[in-house]
Amino acid sequence: MPVPYLDPPPPVITIDGARQLFVDDLLVERRSLTRTFHRPIPHPDNPLLKPEAVWETGHVPFAMPFSDGAWFDPDEGLFKLWYAGNEMWCTCMATSRDGIRWERPILDVVPQTNIVLDVPRDSSTVWRDPDGDPAERFKMIQTVKKKLSMTEPLVGEATGTFAFTLTYYASPDGVHWTKRAESPVKDATGDRSTFWRDPFRGTWVYSLRDIGWQKEPGSQPYRVRSFFEHTDLADGLAHIGDAVPWVGADDLDPPNPAWPDQPAQLYTLDATPYEGLMVGLFSVHQGPENDVCADKGLQKRNQITLGFSRDGFHWDRPDRGPFIRAQERDGAWDWGNIQSVGGGFCVIGDELRFYYSGRGRWDGFWDGNGATGLAVLRRDGFASLDADRDGGMLVTRPVRFSGAHLFVNLEAPGGRLRVAVLDETNNPIPGFCLSDCEPVTGDGTQLAVRWRGADLPAMRGRPVRLQFELFSGSLYAFWVSAYPTGESGGHVAAGGPGFQHTRDRPAEPGS
Repeated sequence: MPVPYLDPPPPVITIDGARQLFVDDLLVERRSLTRTFHRPIPHPDNPLLKPEAVWETGHVPFAMPFSDGAWFDPDEGLFKLWYAGNEMWCTCMATSRDGIRWERPILDVVPQTNIVLDVPRDSSTVWRDPDGDPAERFKMIQTVKKKLSMTEPLVGEATGTFAFTLTYYASPDGVHWTKRAESPVKDATGDRSTFWRDPFRGTWVYSLRDIGWQKEPGSQPYRVRSFFEHTDLADGLAHIGDAVPWVGADDLDPPNPAWPDQPAQLYTLDATPYEGLMVGLFSVHQGPENDVCADKGLQKRNQITLGFSRDGFHWDRPDRGPFIRAQERDGAWDWGNIQSVGGGFCVIGDELRFYYSGRGRWDGFWDGNGATGLAVLRRDGFASLDADRDGGMLVTRPVRFSGAHLFVNLEAPGGRLRVAVLDETNNPIPGFCLSDCEPVTGDGTQLAVRWRGADLPAMRGRPVRLQFELFSGSLYAFWVSAYPTGESGGHVAAGGPGFQHTRDRPAEPGS
């Protein structure tokens, strides 16, 4: 997919209101630093949630999100996880104080259970929307299915290849849900469809499962995505027939080595706003297909890879390796079929926490045995620019800002970083030379950069370049904050403790 904002980039880039990540070269004019992409570390207590309750452990056991959602709810001070129960015939909600130890609250929807919706479903997404109608604080769209057993053929409301309609439910608390709208049967879609809020475009985005074909006539159909967006989530369902072709796997997505003739496919796509961009969680299918899995008692190899978008439509996917991988080993709870969650990830202190589902091999129905795990990444830690002890340099393209305080996310316990501010002709501005900068060292996700005798507000609104000199360390992000305490103003995905809203801002008085 061509990415128009990278070729060419804007002549001057405004960097207000977000941490600036190094996932692409939008801000990079020249560098000698080496880019490294990083992977989250699975939590040692995985799986954090597995089928245990009787409404999870039936004929095909599940206690796993199939997108669904993992959010921090600041109104109650709780992490909330929505997930599919047995046979995907119900949707449940678990809660946690710390995001590690999960409980099944006893709710009143189905007495003496944590079921919040006893409707058969396939794919489901939950989104927390604090800016909307309080009666619709939580929004859910589910793929409607007309069966109670996964061992039967998957059946939706319509007929043909695209047999499924989408139902929109709303809730004030994530527990009590009311049906608001449904997509028309004439515009039926694929089963593994999802949605999210894009705050940069001001729209709701419907990521619709679609079918494409290989270039050779008559070759195998494969999974791709179609795109539709609308400013109103309920009204948008009435128009999803206007969706346009969007994105799929391509020749850079490797096949499963055990099935090299099986082309990679895009099984699903979730996305979330983080800082100043959208982070896409691409669950890439690498085979084998369902009939082979059923015959051999395997799980599909779906693995999560990443993409990044700064305009909400075009995706840059510079690293095609698995971000969260299928373990494919005896006894692993996440042997295969790794799936992301709605909301993407939570931000907890210096960490990003990625909840995900996986499925183990099982003597019962091959596609069951689903549980929930967690993988942890450094905050902003998708990619770093690195230097050894000989050092390296980065110079940005011309940037403009209105903030007053420069911060970095830096890992350099035995190294150092200095920053200079350059004018439009690449000359250091007096007072902001490298020699004027107090060296920054240590390991922290929010370290201040200062100059001796000069203050950054003098550069407000002026096109400048920033020059970073780094020895023995890794630089993950930089940003110019309006606040001396370092809050970026950027988006925080599915939230976390300390964030009252959807962005990284100082706490309000009395909170």
